[in-house]
Amino acid sequence: MTYLIRGGHIKTITNGDIACGDLLIENGKIAAIAEHIDAPEGCEIVDAAGCLVTPGLMDAHTHIGIDETAIRWEGADYNETSNPVTPEMRGIDGINPMDEAFDDALAGGVTAAITGPGSANVIGGTFVALKLRGKCVDDMVLRNPAAMKVAFGENPKGCYGQQGRKEPVTRMGVAALLREELAKTKKYAEDIDAAEKDPAKSRPFDFKLEAMLPVIRRELPLKCHAHRADDILTMLRIAHEFNIDVTLDHVTEGHLIADILAKEGRPVLVGPSFGSKSKFELKNKTFATPGILYKAGLEVCIITDAPVTPLCYLPLCAGLAMKEGLPEDAAWRAITINPAKVARVDDRIGSLEVRKDADIAIFDGHPLRDIQCRTRQVFVDGEPVL
Repeated sequence: MTYLIRGGHIKTITNGDIACGDLLIENGKIAAIAEHIDAPEGCEIVDAAGCLVTPGLMDAHTHIGIDETAIRWEGADYNETSNPVTPEMRGIDGINPMDEAFDDALAGGVTAAITGPGSANVIGGTFVALKLRGKCVDDMVLRNPAAMKVAFGENPKGCYGQQGRKEPVTRMGVAALLREELAKTKKYAEDIDAAEKDPAKSRPFDFKLEAMLPVIRRELPLKCHAHRADDILTMLRIAHEFNIDVTLDHVTEGHLIADILAKEGRPVLVGPSFGSKSKFELKNKTFATPGILYKAGLEVCIITDAPVTPLCYLPLCAGLAMKEGLPEDAAWRAITINPAKVARVDDRIGSLEVRKDADIAIFDGHPLRDIQCRTRQVFVDGEPVL
């Protein structure tokens, strides 16, 4: 189907705004953007006069579909706590696209997310970047795997050391387990290389280490749950030791070490900032963190950690960060193109550009400034879903 979105304020994110313009959708892609486009024969006109037209929003760190909306044992598939080190877990195998959270997210203009295992484990398994419309998760995938989850601080300590289970009991234990697995993987990669060069040698196989190979080869980033400044710095120490890519997720105390993070230049995914300080690690939580990190020279993503904060409130979180000092342009980037870059899918989504996927939100009002803003219509792959 062909659609012509007519007369809206078009926010492209990467190429400025068109105060009153048209956007043409053909075959699931953005075919044209201009101040005026002649309607092709047979296309459906979408009246966007007085509305804001943006890319579908994206969250770079959620557990949507794997930690389901209703809190119950049956829908809690986000932590495999049988072992603190489970890199072989694949988030895609635990996602239920029938969870009502997907429809709620779309109703808020959010069309894509990175989702996967929780933070009970030192190494939890792989995340996947996906669109939020569909019945079969395989058909929703943008990139799989998108990252390997690791966690520091209270969560792995609280799950294992404080319940009479085996290590980790301390932050030292968390770091040691991660180092051990990375060192094993590095040796495993060397053994594979040696076997490929020598026909007399058999290629080794270890299911856990196979999952970690893309990390040690810098093909897949570690997605690092870290709230406290010391945990963030421990992760950076390990990243340097093993020469691996990482994203820094939550960074609750990132504003306390903004100068150090600026020198590192790693992606910073800030949140969830909305809600109570539910654990000790969050004592310095503030909506000022994204603005401080941005002004230090970093590109910021704002995250909800859904369902901790429901995904439909992603624009509200961006607006609250804007209220505390994050420039408006940076706030928009933090929930569109920046998470798309983190997921390495910015060639398809994250901005309104010709030939990109037609994932589009149309708002009655300004979702970052207006608490009464309503989502009028949402397109995913060029088809209306709201």
